[in-house]
Formats: sequence, C-alpha cells, structure tokens
Amino acid sequence: MRLTETVLDAPDARALADFYLRLLPGWGVWRDEGDPDWVRIRPPGGGAGLAFQTETAYVPPVWPGRPDRQRMMLHLDIEVDDLERETARAVAEGARLADFQPQENVRVLLDPAGHPFCLYTEATDASQ
Repeated sequence: MRLTETVLDAPDARALADFYLRLLPGWGVWRDEGDPDWVRIRPPGGGAGLAFQTETAYVPPVWPGRPDRQRMMLHLDIEVDDLERETARAVAEGARLADFQPQENVRVLLDPAGHPFCLYTEATDASQ
C-alpha cells in the first residue's frame, strides 16, 4: 500500500492545477485523461503528487478556523530556500497572503481556490 496523491477540491480543477504547476518547478501533469474536472500532477522523479477535482458545491475554508465557518481539513507545507522571494512569486502566480501569520519562518498563503498552504524555511541551529 502507498500514498499516491492528495486531492484538493476546487470550483475549477484545471485552473487550480495550473496554479500549482506554476508554483512547483519541474512538476508536470500525470496521466492526463483530458477530463477538465480531474487533474493529477507529480514531482519530477515521481513520488506522491496532487490531484484536483472540480466540486460545484465547493466552499473555501477560512484561516484561522472559526466554529461557524468551513474549516480547513488539511494544508500543504512547501519548503523553500528563500522565503521572501518565494512568497512574492506565489503571490504573483495568484496566491494571497493570509492575514494571520503564526511563525517567523513560515508564510501562510491561500491558493486561488482558498486552500491554505505554507511556505517555510527550516530553522537553522548554529550549534548543530
């Protein structure tokens, strides 16, 4: 048994897949069956990927969560080398910076469908 992908619902599967293809260098469409409501992408060299499914009743989650609103069920963590540069690039590609930022070495963003995702850098410890 192996995990092959994480599926994100969206009002437009192809549009959200296109955003993540621009965000994640080297990733490509995997097994494109021409279905506009289902798109799968994978990293170079294989491994678990992302899939996008059109959901006409999709309601974006709020960040941070509130009991009276649609809650986030998961989020993606994406490690980057340069947090400021990659945050600016993500915003230029269509992401939105979340109002609440909980950590110094993490930037919470919302993709075009409203899914929260994090860009982060590993905190370095000079003693190690």
